[in-house]
Amino acid sequence: MPTPDFRAAVEARDLDAMTALLADDVVFRSPVAHKPYEGRPIVAAILANVIEVFEDFRYVRELHDDAGHALVFEAKVGDLSLTGCDFLEYDDRGLITDLMVMVRPLRAAEALAAAMGARFDGIVEMAAQLAGSDAH
Repeated sequence: MPTPDFRAAVEARDLDAMTALLADDVVFRSPVAHKPYEGRPIVAAILANVIEVFEDFRYVRELHDDAGHALVFEAKVGDLSLTGCDFLEYDDRGLITDLMVMVRPLRAAEALAAAMGARFDGIVEMAAQLAGSDAH
């Protein structure tokens, strides 16, 4: 089952392992952005930054069915606690094709949006570098 690999990679803060589990055409559905982000480079860059923004991150529950998996987590953004869920869908190779994240409460989601927004230019730059390294 692929989920423990993703969970273990996130818990270890192992960006290379997380990225290796993403399909080339993975879609990331952010809890704070209106449009989805598509492609391994941008999703990897987002993951690299969010693991720095989240403090005291821990998965607390795992659910799964034939359609995919859900990993419930708790974390802090600054002094605000939040609960969230990673919803994962996989292809037949076990690679993540869709990663949707939801978080609550609203105040913590707003803090997450502000923290990630402040990093957005760096995220885009990192994605371009990752895309360039994938091409070689």
